[in-house]
Amino acid sequence: MAPFLDTRTCNDQHGHYSEALTVNDFRRNLSTVRARIEAACQRAGRDPSAVRLLPVSKTKLQASLRMAYEAGCRMFGENKLQEAHQKWESMQDLSDLQWSIIGHLQTNKAKLVARFATEFQALDSLHVAEALDRRLQAEGRSLDVFVQVNTSGEASKYGLAPKDVGVFIQVLPAFSALRVRGLMTLALFSGDVERVRQCFVLLRTLRDQLRQSTPVEVSLDELSMGMSGDFEIAIEEGATVVRIGQAIFGARNVPNSHYWSNNCDIS
Repeated sequence: MAPFLDTRTCNDQHGHYSEALTVNDFRRNLSTVRARIEAACQRAGRDPSAVRLLPVSKTKLQASLRMAYEAGCRMFGENKLQEAHQKWESMQDLSDLQWSIIGHLQTNKAKLVARFATEFQALDSLHVAEALDRRLQAEGRSLDVFVQVNTSGEASKYGLAPKDVGVFIQVLPAFSALRVRGLMTLALFSGDVERVRQCFVLLRTLRDQLRQSTPVEVSLDELSMGMSGDFEIAIEEGATVVRIGQAIFGARNVPNSHYWSNNCDIS
């Protein structure tokens, strides 16, 4: 692979991107990100159409989301469920707008996800799977889900240990309202490109191994990995979904710990 040249460390990432203030700002930022996606795909010999861009709108006000929508965004990723639900309620006039929940979920909040989300990318507990399935059945809905894997081994990160994913996936067909689409991970936050890359290699390798014994009801086609500071590495290693926030919306005005515990945030 060609060396990745644009990875930032945690300390210098916040504030790196200028805030998008107009629809044209969003169009320009989206164009820049898509060009970077295409370049990464070219290096890896991949088709750019195989990589989905998920704009991450956490902490951003409704006005910014509406400008991003006008610039072409039709799904937003959110970490905080209450924040996402409030945005959904206030933006229902945009009938084709969808929501992806990408942050940790407590079982007592499953009802909200079942009510409005199209996608949930942080499934790492059978208790959450059961709660979601029960609530979705009551709503008459189904939900695309990704199993979150802790590939960095950091105690501060959510996600299943890689060794536990196989057993977990075997049980998921019991929850008929959950459509398992693939795996998700947060890489190590580091300026060391090869350490970051190994997190993505681990997820891809794990997926390839699990495919040999995955129940027919479970799809592992998708790999959600890579954020604003490392998505090109993730694409080079097989990402099919990249979660991009600051490179589209601009730097956030809240500390990184508000969304990622003790980790810094480069989505």
